[in-house]
Amino acid sequence: MQGAVKTEAVVLRSMRYGEADRILHLYTRNRGRVSAIAKGVRRSRSRFGGRLEPFFRLQIELHEGRGELLTVTGAQTVEAYARLRADARALDGASRACDAVGRLFETSEPHPGVFHLLCRQLALLDGGAGGMGAAASLAAALAFRLKLLLAAGLAPQLSACASCGEREHLVGFSGAAGGVVCGACEAGSFPLGPEAHRFMAQALGRALTDAPQAAGPDLSQVERAIAATLEHHAHVRLMPAAARSA
Repeated sequence: MQGAVKTEAVVLRSMRYGEADRILHLYTRNRGRVSAIAKGVRRSRSRFGGRLEPFFRLQIELHEGRGELLTVTGAQTVEAYARLRADARALDGASRACDAVGRLFETSEPHPGVFHLLCRQLALLDGGAGGMGAAASLAAALAFRLKLLLAAGLAPQLSACASCGEREHLVGFSGAAGGVVCGACEAGSFPLGPEAHRFMAQALGRALTDAPQAAGPDLSQVERAIAATLEHHAHVRLMPAAARSA
């Protein structure tokens, strides 16, 4: 449908195009993921200023023509998340969160819940900039990814064996089965300890602001479980949830 489009959006990615333009990948509240061109935005007198950079939350106006790219005709800042831009770990976390949303929800189908989930994650990264350690950052990133799985209809089975329904002796995780598995069904699975299992269940049941914590080895198991679920059921492979320490 051609014409004017007005919606809230988060800039997932911004790329130079031509002499003065930028191509934007946006995740919008009302239109899902879209791509748009911002003409002349790199000129010093551009009316858009710097507000079309990654991670800005905007009230944006777009024109939809016959081509695949929409055209940015107006933009007002809703939230700039300025503090996260001064903290390397928070900035990296924002980049990975936006990449995950862009890859897992890559169509123009609207998912307002995903849009607001991304905005909450960016706000948490902004609020925690400068004060969040590596383990806490990874835990928050994995809790966010589990929420994305839930929004995509891919939440893993955690209350009983995904293969036979057994509720005791849950010792492994199978991406193919779609969740935890018991000792009798563990062939082809990998170990998932009780703390990793607990983290996943609590992260899915709590708000992002109340994400659980876990030790490094347990978080590694959680990340592997998320990756296996995505690869088997969405055919998506994401970058690691957080940068690894040197």
